[in-house]
Amino acid sequence: MSIPNRLGKVNHSCRYDEGVADESDDRPLATEAEAKAVASAVRLRILRLCLDKALTNKEIAQRLGANPATVLHHVRKLVDTGFLAAQEERSGARGAREIPYLATRKSWRLKMGEEHWSVLTGAMLQVFQSEVAQLDDPAQVNVARLGPRLSEAQYEEFQRRLQALLNDLARQEPGPDAKPYSLFIAIHPDTGRE
Repeated sequence: MSIPNRLGKVNHSCRYDEGVADESDDRPLATEAEAKAVASAVRLRILRLCLDKALTNKEIAQRLGANPATVLHHVRKLVDTGFLAAQEERSGARGAREIPYLATRKSWRLKMGEEHWSVLTGAMLQVFQSEVAQLDDPAQVNVARLGPRLSEAQYEEFQRRLQALLNDLARQEPGPDAKPYSLFIAIHPDTGRE
């Protein structure tokens, strides 16, 4: 695989997210419908919002500052493709029927075809920018920048170690005092250096 393709695979990691796909990756390949469902910044944000707590369409729309009808379109797409699961119906204000939705974490268990990485990476960048823009203080974002030179073997070893770390993190059960965080990792060819 070429480096740009492997980089795309690193980019989609979170969760609700993809890990690095390699020759030993036995996860099923996402269908066209599944890949398109998660190649949307709005739908990625919905999955993140519903990661730990089931939310109704109205609650999701309020948190996104979006029209509930538009959000419902995205929620239905995520439910239809198995990324969101409807939970037990409940009564809302004035006895209205409400259905909360919870993220299934399915995206971590799929690998995306290379033909979807460009759109998916763009959607993830949009989500990252919108989430960081909501912070009161940019200093809350812990960032690092490094310009290593790596052989193909070193690069692949880095990818393997990073994927192992992400998989360990994804398997951890949150403790009673756990706080929610978002993790965004990017590595790319540095075209400005020789």
